[in-house]
Amino acid sequence: MPVPVPRQRAIPAVETGQAPAVSPGATSRQVAPRKEAAADNTTHTNLTLLLIEDDPGGATVVPEMLDATGKPIRVRTARNLTEAERLLTDDVHCILLDLALSAPGRTDDDELAVLRHVLELAPRHAVLALTTSGDAERGTEAVRVGAQDYLFRDELDGRLLSRAIRYAVERKRSDTAERRLAEGRLRAQENRRLERGLLPTPLLEGSSLRFAARYRPGRSRALLGGDFYDVVRTPDGTVHAMIGDVCGHGPDEAALGVELRIAWRALTLAGLCGDALLGTLQKVLEHERADDEIFATLCTVDIAPDGRRAGLCLAGHPSPLLARPGRPAQLLPYDNNGPALGLLPKARWPRMEVKLGAEWSLMLYTDGLIEGRIGEGRERLGQDGMVEMVRRQLSEGLRGEALLRAAVNEVRDLNGGELTDDVAVLLLDRGV
Repeated sequence: MPVPVPRQRAIPAVETGQAPAVSPGATSRQVAPRKEAAADNTTHTNLTLLLIEDDPGGATVVPEMLDATGKPIRVRTARNLTEAERLLTDDVHCILLDLALSAPGRTDDDELAVLRHVLELAPRHAVLALTTSGDAERGTEAVRVGAQDYLFRDELDGRLLSRAIRYAVERKRSDTAERRLAEGRLRAQENRRLERGLLPTPLLEGSSLRFAARYRPGRSRALLGGDFYDVVRTPDGTVHAMIGDVCGHGPDEAALGVELRIAWRALTLAGLCGDALLGTLQKVLEHERADDEIFATLCTVDIAPDGRRAGLCLAGHPSPLLARPGRPAQLLPYDNNGPALGLLPKARWPRMEVKLGAEWSLMLYTDGLIEGRIGEGRERLGQDGMVEMVRRQLSEGLRGEALLRAAVNEVRDLNGGELTDDVAVLLLDRGV
């Protein structure tokens, strides 16, 4: 409901000292153009009002008005909606609309058709509805539909109208700010739901392995990127880990990454592994991708229940890094690296057996970690640079979350700022 506006005796503009006297023989239609012309000559106008009305009995007389700082409020007049659309420029702050004006497609059943049309035409502008003093119910309904307030035609005066304009503009600003805040909250909730899908809670119940992960999207102000990962433990005690990267950085790629991660978890829990698993994931990608050029790289590892050996499958993805006590960290073999998913219809992805030992740390990562620049030149960190960096950080005693945090931060610092590509890193540790 609008804030009540006192209904008082209509004070002529001359009485308020805000408009020149009008000779008895002059019509209101003769007054309005001179008034508007005077406003057009004002160089320091603070607010602009667009009056939309077509009263057959004579134009509505809008007196000279002042805003809260004492500056004149500029008035423009439109006789129909076509003319109003032309005059509705960015510097218009408020619209004073005659509800009796005809609107395209108006029927007798919809007395507010013209208001609905204006609200659609000017969604960012404050709107005041103008009606007769005997039709307060119609004015109240106009506010319910979307107007900021309503006024009676026969009670207009400079002080009342200028106050109503200022109130309408401020209320519109408040409503807009509140709506944007609500929209922001909804977007944040959606992002959190998507983030939970992209960054899942690992299913490692019953396993002695320790898990850590870091994720940083490349898109500015984004929570999600095309990188994805997951870790699950199947009933036989095998721990399966996966990390992947959909080419591109937009929301479509992020959504496809979520779909591939969910499909991988379902297929893994159903017992698929190695080539059969990757072949099925390729079918999912081919069906879900928006463009035939989109592909995804993938690295999967299945760690035996005793934790001493693992199977490795690479689909165009960088090989994991293995660190063991007393030995320098090194990359796992990648000679049998298969193609990325979505490139070759009948591709195969060999599964390689890897010996891990009794105590180890296994780091899976996406190429965002190795493709950052070193300094101002074109040189990239690369896999060799990453291996040396992790070796040094391990020698400094960093482990788990601290190791991943240090690695991602150092890569960003070497790049001279935020990385343009998504970065995902996960770490599995087995102690003795």
